[in-house]
Amino acid sequence: MKVLVTGAAGFIGMHVSQILLARGDQVVGLDNLNDYYDPRLKRDRLARLTGTRGFEFVQLDVADRAGTEKLFAEGGFDRVVHLAAQAGVRYSIENPHAYIDSNIVGFTNILEGCRHAKVQHLAYASSSSVYGGNTLMPFSEHHSVDHPVSLYAATKKANELMAHTYSHLFGLPTTGLRFFTVYGPWGRPDMALFLFTKAILEGRPINVFNHGRMVRDFTYIDDIAEGVVRVLDRPATADPDYDAIKSDPARSNAPYRVFNIGNHAPIELMSFIEAIEQAIGREAIKNFMPLQDGDVPATHADVEELAAWTGFRPAMPVPEGVARFVAWYRDYYKL
Repeated sequence: MKVLVTGAAGFIGMHVSQILLARGDQVVGLDNLNDYYDPRLKRDRLARLTGTRGFEFVQLDVADRAGTEKLFAEGGFDRVVHLAAQAGVRYSIENPHAYIDSNIVGFTNILEGCRHAKVQHLAYASSSSVYGGNTLMPFSEHHSVDHPVSLYAATKKANELMAHTYSHLFGLPTTGLRFFTVYGPWGRPDMALFLFTKAILEGRPINVFNHGRMVRDFTYIDDIAEGVVRVLDRPATADPDYDAIKSDPARSNAPYRVFNIGNHAPIELMSFIEAIEQAIGREAIKNFMPLQDGDVPATHADVEELAAWTGFRPAMPVPEGVARFVAWYRDYYKL
């Protein structure tokens, strides 16, 4: 297939692109290489893709309507993996317009491109953040997600609604992927694992929010990328048994689906920190702080829908995944 992967220089985008290329697909990778975090890391990820047979890079912002229209008109894409977005819960409080531009305007441009180019399937990044104020665990696609607690989460919920509209109006198969706390080699510098590892190695304190009483369904990057590709390979279809009277958020009479991709094995933040300490061989200096605005105390993914649809369940144990990240970090930064 010829696949457009947006956000190809990003953490998940690089890994997804590598899987597609390894199996012989042609990949057009799009990224704007912005400076939300160190662009060097993005360029180095991209360097692992450029030069690979079947890969082409396009530097473009998905919020660029004319540029996106031109890309789709000339691209001849069979399928699209849309991962480009303004990420980060906390940053959305400081810079909300960046989220509207990228996650709303940009997503509209991708939907329009897919619609007019007759793309076979659009798989796009949603987030576990859409569960917002929900406290019923584990989080299931069958649960309502009407109470986001950050603008980032609201934009991801909006993406799901927009995708459903295009699936309904134009028959465009769309699948939203609710990622649960992705970690691993080549990870983002604004994520906890990266921040904690860097601080511990430098002998600085780490900020432990909610006084350590956080629970996260940490999901290893290889599991995330495998889940994305498996979902991409099976386009969404309309559910013939959909009941419009007893509406189920996980079902539709349009070719639309959403899936959790999580480890289904949440652990306490203090246990996660302990795994980092063991991998580094040094104890962290901990600065305990209250829960931050826009954050939630716990996440836990129900992955039964993903397993039923693709036959795949994420399974990487956190201590092993953390050790792999620390080894990558030491090698990348020559420590």
